[in-house]
This record gives sequence, structure tokens and C-alpha cells, in this order.
Amino acid sequence: MTIFKNSLIFLLFSFCSAYNDIFNEELLLNPLPNGHIYTYFQFTTKWEANLKDAQHSHLFPRALAEILNQYHVREFHISMTQGLWRHEYWGYPVIDAPPGAEVWAWFENDVGNVDLNWKRLMDTLSGLFCASLNFIDGTNSVIPEFSFRPEGVVPDKHFNKSNVRYASLPREVVCTENLTPWKKMLPCEAKRGFASLLNAAQIHNTRYHSLGLHIRPVCSNKQCTSSSLEIRQTVSLVYDPALMPTKRDWSFRYLFGQGLLNTCVLANSSIVYVDITHNFTNTFKVTPEPTKIEESSRGGFKRTYAVYDLTGNTDQVFSISSKLKGEPKIIPNSPPPLYANRYLVGYGQEKGGIATRIHNNHWKELNIIYFEQIPWYIEIYLHTLQIESNGKIIQPSIIRYIPGQTRERPYYIEIGMTLPARSITTISVKFNYVFLKWQEYPPDANHGFYIGSAVITSALPLAKNYTGIPIDGSLIADSFNASRQTYPIRFYTEILLVSLPTPDFSMPYNVVCLACTVIALAFGPLHNITTKRLQRKKIEDVRKNIISTCLEKLKNFISRIEQP
Repeated sequence: MTIFKNSLIFLLFSFCSAYNDIFNEELLLNPLPNGHIYTYFQFTTKWEANLKDAQHSHLFPRALAEILNQYHVREFHISMTQGLWRHEYWGYPVIDAPPGAEVWAWFENDVGNVDLNWKRLMDTLSGLFCASLNFIDGTNSVIPEFSFRPEGVVPDKHFNKSNVRYASLPREVVCTENLTPWKKMLPCEAKRGFASLLNAAQIHNTRYHSLGLHIRPVCSNKQCTSSSLEIRQTVSLVYDPALMPTKRDWSFRYLFGQGLLNTCVLANSSIVYVDITHNFTNTFKVTPEPTKIEESSRGGFKRTYAVYDLTGNTDQVFSISSKLKGEPKIIPNSPPPLYANRYLVGYGQEKGGIATRIHNNHWKELNIIYFEQIPWYIEIYLHTLQIESNGKIIQPSIIRYIPGQTRERPYYIEIGMTLPARSITTISVKFNYVFLKWQEYPPDANHGFYIGSAVITSALPLAKNYTGIPIDGSLIADSFNASRQTYPIRFYTEILLVSLPTPDFSMPYNVVCLACTVIALAFGPLHNITTKRLQRKKIEDVRKNIISTCLEKLKNFISRIEQP
């Protein structure tokens, strides 16, 4: 039986190599300083083929290949997130995402009508992922100039800046209906491999969970003479220790509800990484013993990982557990070099404002790009834009602003600026509230309207609290000992909830109830008057009828008594 299994695995690997596609599955577990557990799943597939051959895909999802070919998409990114990533306390995730749904894509240079392809792409993905992406259109889409540059290979180093589209749905809720089609795109789906740990009941009980899908062209070799198509499917989860029965101790059973039954036989590698950098402060024992210990030095900071290589583990149940030794020690919070907070200012339902506080904890100046997309029903005024740092006004180096148009397009603003060292910079802008038509309010109008997250892009000189994968890498292992001159970062702020002037929708209901009551009370008498005929009768006849009726009833009563 063992010989048969080994032969089957060999044939599968030979079959995969014939199709020139490679699949890798990885899992990163990172205990955060405040006790939360950050887990990051990444499933990477590389396909050395042309999109025109989409019908012959093997490991690469055929549905996505056909969509990219049909709508001439060169690069595509989508995320669906529930919760907010706390950069101040958790550092930076591997891939950041805003609350709700976010989509941005680059189209080929030969596309005739980008807006039409963008709309059709959203409609198709809406059905594919069971999400509300069909609500994305020109009223909530923008063309960013600096914040969302291509992350993949650009042919001839030339790209049309107008071929990018960005949109977000901050109100979108992530549920099981989004997870199920997401898992079906994996080579082994949810039956085998690390995806079998993605239990919907466990995922939706986390403090933060995010589904991501990222497609881009990458170099096939070091000379980059040819390109491959890469798809990365990611899941980011943050578990709250207060919801775990043992507080600081954790295991696969506590996190995912079960152990890893087996790995995906189609995977070229199946590796689990456990960050044990803080093991010197809060000593904990990880079982079983790892395959090896990996030391990573990156950007002046060192991290230690316990590596478990599970490649080929097809029939053994595997689980990792961590048990704290002694009493837990308080680890002081060490915030990252750059993070931000966002909030509303003002009062009433006529005027208001949006303020974003950006914290620069680095000892040098940092250059950033601030991107904001505001719905058309929030009328902002560019002349009220003010950038202040430590009581001083800062003049931005670049401003890109496109005013919104009612029911046509949102407001778009992109600012390039330099943050002073060790400073808190506040970006504020004022706006007016707009009266909407009564058909434009959602069913729960009093809940309010959401404004999407602001996006901040920068290049950090240090890799403090930084876990991102280099742009020229694909796997988590590519981030080990990957020191660079700068480390690109793009992170998001909070979403905002705005209460627009809302009419009293209960008034029509009250009017309908009152009108129906009046009609019901008036209908009966009017119906009787108009349908019944009145006839005159003599008083003597009426009396005779009454007497005869009484006598008849009396006779019937006596006859019933006389019966035996």
C-alpha cells in the first residue's frame, strides 16, 4: 500500500511539472506582545503560461484565468475584511487591508474602454465570490496616481497611469458565503492541506479576519526574460486571548478547532513558521520540536522562527501547541515607526470635518503619500485643507484633487508630504452634509453612511515591526534576511460612520395606518347604506310576527321535554 501511495505522489508531481505550475502553502503564527495570536495563511501558485491558454489551466483557478483574459486585466487585488488592524499595538501585518471590501486592478495598455471592463469585472467577481461587488461603479471608483502602483512586472517598464481603478465598500460584511468560493479556488480546496484548518466557526470568532486574493505577473528567472502569473490567496486572523480557555497558552485545537489532518499532495512545499522572538521575555515551550530554527536579520532587527517542514505529510495528524512557563510578564508596547488614527470633527447635521493624525516615531523625516476617497454625498472643500504638525503649518509637495460630482463620481485627493521627525501631523478638511433623495437611503437609514479608510503609503528606513514580503519575493521564506535600503509599506486607517440628515421614515407608515383605519371605519356604514334596501312594514304585522315566533319556540321546547 505504501508503494502505491508513493507512486501516486510521484505521478502527481510529474503531472504538475508538465503543466509548469507550482503550488506552495505556508502558515505563519506570530504571538503578539499584548497576548493576541496573529496567524497568516498564504497559498501561492505560479503558472508559466499565457492567459490565452486559460482553458488548459491545471493548478491555477480556471475561472480567474478566463476572467483575466476576458477583461484584459494585468494585475488584480481584492480583500474582504472584518475588524480593524491595530498598528499601534500589533505592528504591521504581512498584507494590510481596510475594513470591508477593497478592489484595485491594472488593465492592459491596449484596453479600449477601461470603465466598461472595470464594471463588467466587478459584476463577474460579485457572482464568483458571493459579495456585493456589483455595487461598484463610477460613483465609488477613482484613478489613483501614486498610492497603487503596479506590484508585478511591467512590460518594457511602461504603463498607462489611467488604466488603474480603485474602489472600496466599507459596509461589506465578510461571511461564510465569501469563504466557501475562496477555498474552492485552491488546488486541494478545503479537503486537504492548510485550508482544512479554515473552519468558518473559528474564523468568524476572531478579533480580526481578512480574506485576500492577489494576482500579478512576476519574473520567471533572475534575468526576467520571461514572466509567470502568480496568485496569492491569503487569510489573516487575530485571536483574542480572552476568548481562549487558557489565556496565554494556545494550540491548533484552540485556534482552528482541530489539528492538521494532512497536507495537500499537489503542494511543492508545506511549511509552518512560528515566531519565537519574544521567547526570551515570556518563556514558552513549543511542541513538537521544530524541524529547524531560522534566524532572520532584517533592517536592523532580528527575529527567530521555529520552522516545521510538513512537505509530504499525507497521513499523519499534526498539531502545534505552546505552553507558557511561569507567570506572564508585561511586555512594554513598542509602536511601529509610522501609524495613524482618523476621526470626525464638528457637530450638528449641516457641517463637519475629517481629521487624520499621523504619528512619526522615527528619528528622521519620512515621506508619505496620503490618499483619500470620499463619497459624493460628503461635499468637501479643498480650501479648508490644513496640514499641521506640532503647531506649525506644513505645505504639501504634491496635491492631486478631483472634485466629486453628485451621483456621478466621488471626491479624490492625494497628498505628498514630508513628516517631521518624532512628530504628530494632523490632516483636516471640512465638508457639508447633503440631502439625499428618499430612494437613496439604505433600509437602516438611521445607522448612517460609511466613509472608506484613508490610505498611507511610505518607504520605511527600518524594518521595525515589519513582516511584509519583498516585492521581488513570493513566499514567506523570501522575507528572511531580506534587508533592503527601504521597506515599502501601505496601511489603512479606520473607516468613518457619518449620520446624514435623515427624514422621518416612520411618518409614511403612520399616515398609511391612519388612512387605512379611517377607510375601514367608513367602509362598513357606507356599504350598508348603498347596498341594502329599506322597506316599510306595518306595526301590527311586526307584532304578529313577534308573537308567532315566540309561540313557535315555546311549542318546540315543550315537545323536546315530552319526548322520552
